[in-house]
Amino acid sequence: MLFRVPSLDANDRRVLAEIEEFRDQFRHRLAEPRRWQGQLRRSLSAGAIRGSNTIEGYTISLDDAMALASGEQMSAAPDDDTRAAVEGYKDALTYVQQTADFDAFRYEEMLLSALHFMLIKHDIHQWPGRYRPGGIWVSGGAGRPPVYEGPAADEVPVLMRELMEWLNDGDLDESPDVRAAMAHLDLVSIHPWRDGNGRMSRCLHTMVLARGQVLAPEFSSIEEWLGLSELNTLEYYAALRRTQRGGFDPTNDAHPWVRFCLRAHHLQAQGVQRRFEAAARLWARLEELGTRHGLPERTVTALYAAAQGHLRRSTYAQDESISRDISVRDLQWLQRLTLIEPVGHARTRRYVGGPDLRSITEEVVAEVNTEFLREPYPDE
Repeated sequence: MLFRVPSLDANDRRVLAEIEEFRDQFRHRLAEPRRWQGQLRRSLSAGAIRGSNTIEGYTISLDDAMALASGEQMSAAPDDDTRAAVEGYKDALTYVQQTADFDAFRYEEMLLSALHFMLIKHDIHQWPGRYRPGGIWVSGGAGRPPVYEGPAADEVPVLMRELMEWLNDGDLDESPDVRAAMAHLDLVSIHPWRDGNGRMSRCLHTMVLARGQVLAPEFSSIEEWLGLSELNTLEYYAALRRTQRGGFDPTNDAHPWVRFCLRAHHLQAQGVQRRFEAAARLWARLEELGTRHGLPERTVTALYAAAQGHLRRSTYAQDESISRDISVRDLQWLQRLTLIEPVGHARTRRYVGGPDLRSITEEVVAEVNTEFLREPYPDE
């Protein structure tokens, strides 16, 4: 037995409609290709990788997350376990993003097992891809009882088959956001693996959105928001605990959990909207800056990345389809103009904005953040 999809009230339907309005705006913007869109996509993917792993205690810097999302080498800061965890998550999330366009697709246990293997293949003792052999508890901390006990191990295969059947054929008339929230709740409650259940549940949430053709996953996922701050993560766990109530009981009301997810989607969408606006404004001002200095148009791509603090020579060369020699000369030119400054050495070297870029970036950020994000459920 799985959790039942709850009935939504008028406030939930309003929030869902507002989320869709945001996504309509995003679709309109994405339909008109802009050269900054690729970098915005990478930053959102990096945020999802960083956020979902931070929840589990695998913390990396934003620059390392950007390097990972760009296929670049991370710094030496992450330890081996953290490096393996985030690299595995990046592989799984990349696959999930691709599923949006798969012609032949069906939810199957082996699909989730393969994704789970990607996540924790670095720790063979945790049985990557294999269901747990015994009971499982979520710790409440030192000196405290468990906060959650999963179903018995012999129930897991039956529950997982039921979940696959529901994902393929159940409640298909429901909003993808609601179905994604329910899939997340069911999987994390079944807790089928020895480790990695939270990350897998967040991956599945994103996959359901991708398959629902909601929007490119990087623009609709809540993984970044869930790990964006300690408060967000605490609210995430609290919402799960309110619904699970200490043990596997699908008769519990899932409405508070779905409402939590809708609120998270709404707040994440507000943040993405501001990033769209900031990207457009910043790019326009960097074009003006490049014109004043007589720079080639392609260098605006480098200036934009540096303004974000994540310019790497090889990524710039790839983005602009230019040779290594040209990219090196361009970055040397920008350095002589003090528009960019190097950080680090050798393969992990990156460039950040110089004084002029920092000033422009600060102005843009201030312009698009004149108000706080709006609470989706203001009266509750």
